Amino acid sequence: MPLEFEEFKAKAAELCRIDLSSYKSLQMDRRINSLMRVWGVKDYDEYLHVLQTNPARFQEFVKKLTINVSEFFRNPERFGEVRERILPELLAKRASLDVWSAGCSNGAEPYTVAIILRELGAAQRARLLATDIDQVVLEKAKAGVYSQAEVKNVPPVLLQRYFELRDGYYHVSPEIKKMVEFRRHNLLHDPFPRTMDFILCRNVVIYFTEEAKAQLYANFFAHLNPGGYLMVGGTEPLLNYRYIGFENPMPFFYRKPAPPEGERGFVS
Repeated sequence: MPLEFEEFKAKAAELCRIDLSSYKSLQMDRRINSLMRVWGVKDYDEYLHVLQTNPARFQEFVKKLTINVSEFFRNPERFGEVRERILPELLAKRASLDVWSAGCSNGAEPYTVAIILRELGAAQRARLLATDIDQVVLEKAKAGVYSQAEVKNVPPVLLQRYFELRDGYYHVSPEIKKMVEFRRHNLLHDPFPRTMDFILCRNVVIYFTEEAKAQLYANFFAHLNPGGYLMVGGTEPLLNYRYIGFENPMPFFYRKPAPPEGERGFVS
């Protein structure tokens, strides 16, 4: 019996270690079938065989399913708030910070946070974890080499200070690269890391089902330290943030309430 589409999706999901049922089906089905047409694959049996035997096509398939578009200081006004309010507030209350860029894509986001921490004189007071489901894009992130388009929002003084231009590409300085630990992680299935003070998850959940998003945000809340912040993308506001337990002190930033002043006792 030839493979039907739903059976193919189940086998492909197992192969990729991605739970496709947690993604909105219309957009995901369109992406899957678009590659089938581009590659000239005649049926789902051949499609699965290609994924099992052609590493380049397999990586192209994974990349098609996962959104890996990012740049430094994406939405500069948001990162202005990170520098002027979020990180100074957290640093004032803690001896050290744990920061997690969840769905870090090509590494531009965690490196942006590393640059800000360096500029705040707090590079030695923070641990930065950056995770993504796509191992190929994680290797790009670890390399720390970017096009001009990817660094277009970096202020010139910071571009000069933290990047080296070689052969038309911008290389992140070793002092920034060593601040970030990159790790493969599936947000929907893998255990979450240690509790965090600041979690960034932007432009990652746009294709998740509502059920998957609800579970993810509940997990983020559970893995934030009291007083910690979650930063989301411009198209991903948490409409039910109060139900989860968050406060919303400013657009796109959600805070886990802290105990009253006399009861805090944060762990450094």
